[in-house]
Amino acid sequence: QVQLVESGGGLVQPGGSLRLSCAASGFTLDYYAIGWFRQAPGKEREGVSCISSSDDTTYYADSVKGRFTISRDNAKNMAYLQLNSLKPEDTAVYYCAADPSTDYYSDYLCSPRNYDMEYWGKGTLVTVSS
Repeated sequence: QVQLVESGGGLVQPGGSLRLSCAASGFTLDYYAIGWFRQAPGKEREGVSCISSSDDTTYYADSVKGRFTISRDNAKNMAYLQLNSLKPEDTAVYYCAADPSTDYYSDYLCSPRNYDMEYWGKGTLVTVSS
């Protein structure tokens, strides 16, 4: 059974940090593109960061560049998103996703309007507030 499970969300003050984890089971994450997306109340789902499996290129949304870092640990079948210098506007449910396609670069994979990744977790809530 293919499954992605996120963890690590919570309440953090502005300027703080969190590390989100995504545990994959039922498939080998090594061969998949991975992505982190978020959705705030009343807003569309946004691609935060993605890694393409075709050439390992990495995409970051402009709003998170320099603050967030995506990574993967193939030995543990895990993906991560390090969130630093958090702002109130980063408040959202964060979702991990994976896709077997090797045809697309990371920026395309991270565009929900253009592409829907195949496997999704249920999300973890990040709240940035003082």
